[in-house]
Amino acid sequence: MEFGVRCICRLLIIFPFLLLQARAEGTGSALFIDAATHKYFRAGSDNDAVKLPSLSLQEVSAAVSVLLGFAPPPTLSAAGSSKLNEVLVPNPFNRPRAVVLLEVSGLGDFKQIDPDNAMLSSGPRSTNIIGSDKADIQLPDEDEVSMISLDEQLGDCTDKDISDFASWMGGSYVTDSPEPLNGLLSIPLGNGASVNLHMSNKADREFTLGLLSLVRNVRRAGQMHEDLFQSIEHPAELLSGCFHGIKILQEHYGHEGVSQHGIGLLFATLTKIFDSLQEAYKGQIVGVIHFYTSPGSGKKFNVMSTSRPAARWLDETKSVDTSIQQLILVRRTLAWLTGVILLVSTLLGIYFLFNMPITRDTLLYSNVKLD
Repeated sequence: MEFGVRCICRLLIIFPFLLLQARAEGTGSALFIDAATHKYFRAGSDNDAVKLPSLSLQEVSAAVSVLLGFAPPPTLSAAGSSKLNEVLVPNPFNRPRAVVLLEVSGLGDFKQIDPDNAMLSSGPRSTNIIGSDKADIQLPDEDEVSMISLDEQLGDCTDKDISDFASWMGGSYVTDSPEPLNGLLSIPLGNGASVNLHMSNKADREFTLGLLSLVRNVRRAGQMHEDLFQSIEHPAELLSGCFHGIKILQEHYGHEGVSQHGIGLLFATLTKIFDSLQEAYKGQIVGVIHFYTSPGSGKKFNVMSTSRPAARWLDETKSVDTSIQQLILVRRTLAWLTGVILLVSTLLGIYFLFNMPITRDTLLYSNVKLD
């Protein structure tokens, strides 16, 4: 009996620490992708996973605001500001003003997936995410920041679109049926393996359509950037979206096999996407990717724009004080009278000036000497 009581007491003491650890480690992770030519994050090293502090979603959202060239929210604590200084370059005049914020569900820790990937081996900054499940990104109005969504679905996808995507990724797409979207997509991965996706399978087709939609939306954002870059105001740009393809594969195949290959294909696609964005933005764009395994398919970051206060016009109402109206009337009357008198005086002076007799003035031209 005494032994059982001791075990229960120990469990009651240890359980809160286990709960806190589970909450700290099970929320997800974040990947900060720097620009190719400009450096907006602090230089990384092989021990970044140890040196970089864990961030909350609120601190990640504050980092996005700073990268866009805006001040962090006033709710950011001093500890959060200190963490941002360990991630971002402490130069307010060196901001990319263009950020890709992508949320990927179904994947909590990306470090175990193909470490030889070009995007992961380029020394990006990574950290664990702790804290709440959602965060707000507070930005100014649309005149100062352009928000581009990457969630627009590809509704008119054809076999040609999939074939073009396969060629772009160095793979192939073979159709063995006259029916549309019924072929086999094969793309080689960097680790020697290859991913094979059958479009007749609903999970494979939804995963592929999600990748194609992401690629098309990014290309559309690049075209919009050219128009914004030529404008006079040149606002900041936030490209945000969610990708749930990994979660779809895991629900159908589990966490091994095709799902692992799908993760490799996702990272290979993201690598080519960021290469194209770096070229379109001339190196002045960074990426923030949030990986999470928490339930739910909603967005973790809520982008909010705060509009400027409208100018107010003072309207005259009947409730205005009578003494003020009388004072205004007196001042206007005096102003008008003064103006009329000056005008009449000027006209009279001009009249008499032009009608003066042309004779010598005896006082001006006389040789009289004054004693």
